[in-house]
Amino acid sequence: MDPTPTQPSPHRDYHQGSVVMRRSKVPGSTTDQRLLDSRGSADWVHTDPWRVMRIQSEFVTGFGALAELGPAVSVFGSARTKPHDPVYELGCRVGAALVDAGYAVITGGGPGAMEAANKGALDAGGTSVGLGIELPFEAGLNEFVDLGVNFRYFFARKTMFVKYAQGFIVLPGGFGTLDELFEAVTLVQTQKVTSFPIVLLGRDYWGGLLDWLRDTAAARGTISAGDLDLLTLTDDVDEAVGAIIAADASARRS
Repeated sequence: MDPTPTQPSPHRDYHQGSVVMRRSKVPGSTTDQRLLDSRGSADWVHTDPWRVMRIQSEFVTGFGALAELGPAVSVFGSARTKPHDPVYELGCRVGAALVDAGYAVITGGGPGAMEAANKGALDAGGTSVGLGIELPFEAGLNEFVDLGVNFRYFFARKTMFVKYAQGFIVLPGGFGTLDELFEAVTLVQTQKVTSFPIVLLGRDYWGGLLDWLRDTAAARGTISAGDLDLLTLTDDVDEAVGAIIAADASARRS
């Protein structure tokens, strides 16, 4: 004879994995019962515990896709850069020069300066990677990406930019580019990553920012003057790629 099912007593601990519930928090059904019951709302796929699984899957997917990429450099820049803009041509030259130096090129996979770097890499016969992000105005990965991964979460995507790159080259860009730039600087400054070169390409564009960091932030003591040495400013593509190569070689020797 089957035992009569009983509800868990509200006066004792009810364990659901590592979570302990008591009194009114004790559920009226078990986890496997809710799993196997096909009726009801699908709202559960939007709950925070389920999001953890999605976040985990993004890391697993990204690690799996990029683990065998080899040496690479992440290139950032504005999605608003037009093909007739000199910065677009600069991006193409950066992508090609990195491939010639033995690196794959990683971008955000979007249009503008990102597309230019991917195009330069692909035209030079190298590996062109795009790490896209789900946005309300998403345009999809540009046509020059030959290895693409789309992300829901910025923080998972940012991890891939750093983990699989030997350095950053930053073309003129807006808030997204600044976000990626300063996150990288923070990681180096706090020694979360070591021997990680960051190159700003475009003196006219980035010079004012560095002036502010030196004359205002460093002068007031909110950053150390030596932190500015973490950034290389140049107009020359060869110098930019050379800074990556030199830092990479130094890291290999240490």
